[in-house]
Amino acid sequence: MKLIGSLTSPYARKARIVLAEKKIEYDFELDSPWTPDSKVANTNPLGKIPVLVLDDDTVLFDSRVIVEYLDNVAPNNKLMPAPNRERTEVKRWEALSDGVCDAAVQIFLERKRPAGQQSAEWIARQEDKIARSLEFMSAQLGDNASCMGTHFSLADITVGCALGYLAFRFPDIAWRESHPNLERLYEKLMLRPTFAETVPQD
Repeated sequence: MKLIGSLTSPYARKARIVLAEKKIEYDFELDSPWTPDSKVANTNPLGKIPVLVLDDDTVLFDSRVIVEYLDNVAPNNKLMPAPNRERTEVKRWEALSDGVCDAAVQIFLERKRPAGQQSAEWIARQEDKIARSLEFMSAQLGDNASCMGTHFSLADITVGCALGYLAFRFPDIAWRESHPNLERLYEKLMLRPTFAETVPQD
């Protein structure tokens, strides 16, 4: 199979980490929908990354769809529990983490517009989403060793990708100081080769 994505996308990083944790072999094709010669729209009509192309040329897009498929297709190292309350909680962590990334990407794109066209109100709304989400994450994590209590799961992967993207694009957001338990979780995750080898880079 082939994964299409960039080295900066937190959503592509999520898929790359899951592929590595599941020990699934794949080809990684670098592409970004923001480059003039991008071919992403040829495989994903939404023009977004990541895109997973299966061996039979079936195309999967949206990171949530991709990682759920990957966790089901390989029985080893399960990252999501069977359908029950715990699975719903894992998916809630994923929705929250992806929401943080969504807001951060919106700020990043808005700040790339000419200064006179940028909306300070829009940026502030996205910043507020991030701040509230980090507060919620921190409260939910508490003193636990991982998002789901004791075991590593997709919840940790998604939170790690969100925090990693903030550290990469928004070093001015002091989430480490405000939420030391999130910093402890992130530093623990960064000890895993799957995280250390997928740190966002331009």
